[in-house]
Amino acid sequence: MEASLLVVGVIGNIISVLVFASPIKTFWRIARSRSTEDFESAPYVVTLLSSSLWVYYGITKPGGLLVATVSGVGVVMEAVYVTLFLLFATPQLRAKTAVLVAALDVGFLGAVVLVTSLAVHGSLRVMVIGVICACLNVFVYGSPLAAMTANGIGFILGSIQSI
Repeated sequence: MEASLLVVGVIGNIISVLVFASPIKTFWRIARSRSTEDFESAPYVVTLLSSSLWVYYGITKPGGLLVATVSGVGVVMEAVYVTLFLLFATPQLRAKTAVLVAALDVGFLGAVVLVTSLAVHGSLRVMVIGVICACLNVFVYGSPLAAMTANGIGFILGSIQSI
């Protein structure tokens, strides 16, 4: 049974790396044109936060090596994406991205690590971090909706995507 779980975990990690790699074509285009065009940085900033928290969860949870390693790959890839945004965005989008990075990827991540390290102990710590990560996943997969306009069709399509 344990070998089967390992195989499923490795397959899941491979799929997750492919998901992290899916925007490579977009970022190749951004680097070549030296412009972020109309792309939004929020999905990448939020995914960087999520990946960082999943690394923390993986190193906190006994037996969480697969979670920590695949999330570590996600941290590296998302950090590259966010860096490209900071390099090639318009000044206004660069400022917005920098604020998001400071608030979420530094501030929120630091607060979660600090609070759970100091105030939550034992198996409850792993559960609290896991719940935060699970909730954040909803935002990660919903963050592309930030680029949609608020209209009836957008609401319906966004709801379908979220479900």
